[in-house]
Amino acid sequence: MKPDVPFASHEVRLSPRQWLVASVILVAAFHFLPVAWKQVEPLEAGPDYRVPLPLAEDYWTFERYCDEACTTDKTLLLGDSVVWGHFVTSDESLSHYLNELAARPRFVNLGIDGIHPIALEGLVRYYGGAIQSRAVVLNCNLLWMSSPEADLHTAKEARVQHPQLVPQFYPQVPCYREKLSQKLGMAVARQVPFLGWASHLRTVYFDHDDLPTWTIEHPYENPLAQVTLRLPSPDVPPQSTSPALPWTQRDVAKFRPGLPHWVELETSLQWAALRRTITLLQQRDNRVFVVIGPFNEHLLGPQSLTVYRRRQQQVQTWLQEHDVASLIATPLPTEQYADSSHPLATGYAGLAEELHEHEGFKEFR
Repeated sequence: MKPDVPFASHEVRLSPRQWLVASVILVAAFHFLPVAWKQVEPLEAGPDYRVPLPLAEDYWTFERYCDEACTTDKTLLLGDSVVWGHFVTSDESLSHYLNELAARPRFVNLGIDGIHPIALEGLVRYYGGAIQSRAVVLNCNLLWMSSPEADLHTAKEARVQHPQLVPQFYPQVPCYREKLSQKLGMAVARQVPFLGWASHLRTVYFDHDDLPTWTIEHPYENPLAQVTLRLPSPDVPPQSTSPALPWTQRDVAKFRPGLPHWVELETSLQWAALRRTITLLQQRDNRVFVVIGPFNEHLLGPQSLTVYRRRQQQVQTWLQEHDVASLIATPLPTEQYADSSHPLATGYAGLAEELHEHEGFKEFR
């Protein structure tokens, strides 16, 4: 009579060798599935391509696009929605007009909508590893230092854009509060491409839901039918920006004299992060050019304008001390701004011309 076995009949017990084989298969799947997916899902990145707005937090797509761009000798444009082109189509962005002036597809739009300098540092550090020995144009948007709230400097908890990219533990961002488990998950996801790929699938095909949640909400639909292998268009506009009008024709209140409360650069978290990003790019043997602005100075009262221009000079002085070429963008005509910092198409065309003719920009074009 056989002795009782303390396992249910449907359970399978693996030997040490079988555990080893299963582990090898699992590790191989984790490594090769994201790589193989790039051969299955087309990324139609033409000369005016930019990461589509619905994929702004899909850093797996950003990394894929960045890796592809870095196989050429093109100049990379990094920054927030000013670089991305929040109020314009992809063929009206800064990179488009720079390409027109260069008479070839020389510039790549690697801007991400809504990415502040603290998050940009994380993007370059964890997903921009291919950016080495390149020509890089980086935008410095002083809007992120216009108040303690924008600088993420307040002690009160507040919503932080791109939380997956901000420092989870150090340096501390005072207003960023999250459960320890969430912080650990975000920190791990940066290091594991498989998790980024899984997040990509959820974002593109399952409305940001995981598969179990999606199937519960769509019990009669085939999940495989959702995987269309079609990415969103880079011209999907933010709903709040249509139609694109000058700020003077939109509900954009003029800042009162003396406001916004510009943060001192010595204590600014966003400026510290931008400095670290520049240093990181230089350590990777990149040539960096920084565009300061173009901020809509027409919005500012006299006192605030004085402080803003002082901040511009402080930023440029630091850049000069660290051998970084730069340009303080000339203010655009008032009708060429959509809001406090975003140009309209004519504004981008003018900024591109100013950059193209700038002496220090020659080696970047």
